[in-house]
Amino acid sequence: MLYWLTALSDGGDFFNLFRYITFRAGGAFLTALIFGFIFGKPLINVLRRKQGKGQPIREDGPEGHFSKAGTPTMGGLLIVGALVTSTLAWARWDNPYVWMVLFVTLAYAAIGFADDYAKVSKQNTKGLSGKMRLALGVIIAVLASAWATLHHPEALQNQLAVPVFKDTLVNLGIFYIPFSIVVIVGAANAVNLTDGLDGLAIMPAMIAATTLGIIAYAVGRVDFTEYLDVHYVPGTGEILIFTAALFGGGLGFLWYNAPPAAVFMGDTGSLALGGALGAIAVATKHELVLAVVGGLFVVEALSVIIQVLYFKRTGRRVFLMAPIHHHYEKKGWAEPTIVIRFWIISLILAMIGLATLKVR
Repeated sequence: MLYWLTALSDGGDFFNLFRYITFRAGGAFLTALIFGFIFGKPLINVLRRKQGKGQPIREDGPEGHFSKAGTPTMGGLLIVGALVTSTLAWARWDNPYVWMVLFVTLAYAAIGFADDYAKVSKQNTKGLSGKMRLALGVIIAVLASAWATLHHPEALQNQLAVPVFKDTLVNLGIFYIPFSIVVIVGAANAVNLTDGLDGLAIMPAMIAATTLGIIAYAVGRVDFTEYLDVHYVPGTGEILIFTAALFGGGLGFLWYNAPPAAVFMGDTGSLALGGALGAIAVATKHELVLAVVGGLFVVEALSVIIQVLYFKRTGRRVFLMAPIHHHYEKKGWAEPTIVIRFWIISLILAMIGLATLKVR
């Protein structure tokens, strides 16, 4: 919205700053951060009054989690509220990729909200059925994938870009949309599985989003793509504003989610953040890089898949408890130790993901 202030510019004044994505990204970050600080406490108070007993705690979970009983959930409303408000204020409204990512974020947040509401109202950890969540998630991913494909340059449509290898594209044809669906749905559920400890999911999501935002900015500039020898996707640079808003909103939420958490993001936040990461990867044609940048989420999801498949086959467990962060809890690691070490791993993976831009 504020981009249109450039109409007041004569080319050399303050209003000219609004032409620059980097300036507007900084504004989006500050707006979302301030939003989080202003509305964080009032939202928590409302959630605490409305939810009563708060998020139900798994009976078979680590013993240390029982002390968290009564903590309100749906804190993802704060992240999504800050993110959407800030993005709408600072991004260009004529950019299709911004709307695509916002659509996925809000749609997955709605699924998460319904799931959280079911858990809180019934005081049951199951919430919505897995089949319903999956079906709704797939429908959203289908629309988003088709949306992105429609706006990609013709030379990139239905193509899978392979990182590191220069100018390497794999034509997936009719399989590109199903592949994109797996990316978006998989990312949403992987972040959801990671959200099990205070502060564990939000910081890696912020790191991954920032990394993807930098990539989006790079592939959206023809001069950068020529220098880096990566594919050019015009218009994706505006996604940097979305990711800057996500980082600011995430910091505002983390202020209240830091151990001991005053609020949990719930599925409202984790599904929205994961879906957003997947959507950005599809928009920028960096689906494979997401597996590196979001490697922590991949490991968390794989730990659950391995645990379930191995148990069904042998009746035994690979991990003491899945997802894998609970395995380390069972081994006696302190919660802050797990969280901070996982943050470090996320940062390392983000640096590796960024390196793929230059290593060709």
